[in-house]
Amino acid sequence: MESVDLDVLKTSARWIEEGRRALLVTVVKTWGSSPRPEGAMLAVRDDGLVVGSVSGGCIEDDLIARVHAAGIAADARPEAVKYGVTAEEAHRFGLPCGGTIQLVLEPLTRASGLAALCDAIECGRLVTRTLALATGRATLADADATAGLAFDGERLVTVHGPRYRMLVIGAGQLSRYLTQIAVGLDYQVTVCDPREEYTDAWDVPGTKLVRTMPDDTVLEMKLDARSAVIALTHDPKLDDLALMEALKTPAFYVGALGSRRNNAARRERLKEFDLSDAELARLHGPAGFYIGSRTPPEIAISILAEVTAAKNGVSLPTIVQVEGAKAAREIEARGEDACGV
Repeated sequence: MESVDLDVLKTSARWIEEGRRALLVTVVKTWGSSPRPEGAMLAVRDDGLVVGSVSGGCIEDDLIARVHAAGIAADARPEAVKYGVTAEEAHRFGLPCGGTIQLVLEPLTRASGLAALCDAIECGRLVTRTLALATGRATLADADATAGLAFDGERLVTVHGPRYRMLVIGAGQLSRYLTQIAVGLDYQVTVCDPREEYTDAWDVPGTKLVRTMPDDTVLEMKLDARSAVIALTHDPKLDDLALMEALKTPAFYVGALGSRRNNAARRERLKEFDLSDAELARLHGPAGFYIGSRTPPEIAISILAEVTAAKNGVSLPTIVQVEGAKAAREIEARGEDACGV
């Protein structure tokens, strides 16, 4: 789930504990273009205070107006509503291209179980929350990584918790910046480094540090299609151990830091570990998009931008990747075109 939606849940739970009433709004279906995806959440407090987002702002304004006009009754039941059914409504509510959005409006109480839900998420659990619209009761259950939002008009099932994992090899300075951002992107982050001189000073909140060898760590984690691996040590004895195992897994992203020359040498070394050409082709190296990054924070952003594109199934041209972009700049500096003329 997105961090902004986790903030919605935590804030809503706090409001209920403080004795306030609140309305939790969840996007359950969209047609056409929509500013926010299914599962996005918004909460409106009884005095109109808002956290989260389900649109560009106009739908939020209408929901706030509803709360001001009718309040939030203690015995109210959840209901499903649609916005943007007509072109006039789409224009009024700021939905692009005549899009339509369906929402579930849930009046919250202590029985809504948001405190228990937030506790489960904080413990790193992936859970489903099932809301019965007829009664307003909600139940929690463990979920697997393939679970998704479901709504049949009577029950709303939402998925909460870390949906993606990230294994970072190396606990150096770059890893600090990268993992801080990755935690904000809702990855469950594991940092692997057997070197005491790096791990003794590691203190990034929200990450798990292990001191095992990288190849053992990859095998133990049983990486799946919702996993990413990034090797950042510059030490072949560590990076290669992780890569040779990670490239055999279904991980959606496997990348390594380094220059183009180092990357070419790394690929030659990995061939000695009986990796196929198809497995080697999955390696993102040098990792990241070319944005002229030089400092550790900039490099972290470059790498995570590429990871995000891979996670979302976005295929971008070679020219924006580090290797392709630098090669093109060298050609340009020689006064040649891409064909060497």
